[in-house]
Amino acid sequence: MSFFDFFKREAGLLQTSRRVEQQVDEFLSIVVEAGEVFRTAFHVYITAGPSATFEAQFETINDLEHKGDDLRREIETELYAKTLIPDLRSDVLQLVESIDKVTNLYKSNLFRLSIQRPEIPKTLHSEYERLAEAAVECADTLIETTRSFFKDHTVVRDGAKQVAALETRADEISTPLLRDIFNSDLELAHKMQLMYFVERLDAIANQAEDISDHLSISAIKRRI
Repeated sequence: MSFFDFFKREAGLLQTSRRVEQQVDEFLSIVVEAGEVFRTAFHVYITAGPSATFEAQFETINDLEHKGDDLRREIETELYAKTLIPDLRSDVLQLVESIDKVTNLYKSNLFRLSIQRPEIPKTLHSEYERLAEAAVECADTLIETTRSFFKDHTVVRDGAKQVAALETRADEISTPLLRDIFNSDLELAHKMQLMYFVERLDAIANQAEDISDHLSISAIKRRI
């Protein structure tokens, strides 16, 4: 059952076109694809630095971000034109706009790697990769939870708990990683740069958790 079928089944609150349904499904898929590209690109950077392969991955995620933005605008236009209940329309619009920021974070992280080209010591490679993996997994779980919201909002709470647990895992990786950075013999400027990228990776997981919290509230509203 599609997410729009869910709303019609629950209360008939949302009436829109099949095209919008396809657009939102495609939008969520773009975010997942962007996460896959980001994961690959980050691994390439860790192992080979700002190589041609890395730059090609950055261009791919740049294209995905533009595609996602275009879809978001189309969804907004259709929802304003076709949705009858402003309260419900607002929830869906806020959700789409917030999730779009996840793709923006993927892109901005790769952009900053491309511009700044930080030298990440080999001793820190594995922890950076673990953090990047945890961040992407957190965002992917958010997308799964979002799909659940549109199909069966009663399971959203469990999905939100999983997102929160993954965000905690990211924190558990980032905190000792920061300690390792500042306990090293690197120059202070280098330490600050490395810290910045730890925080930028952690921001992906934080954004996912924030969205899942709002998603839980929206699910509760649907039950009332």
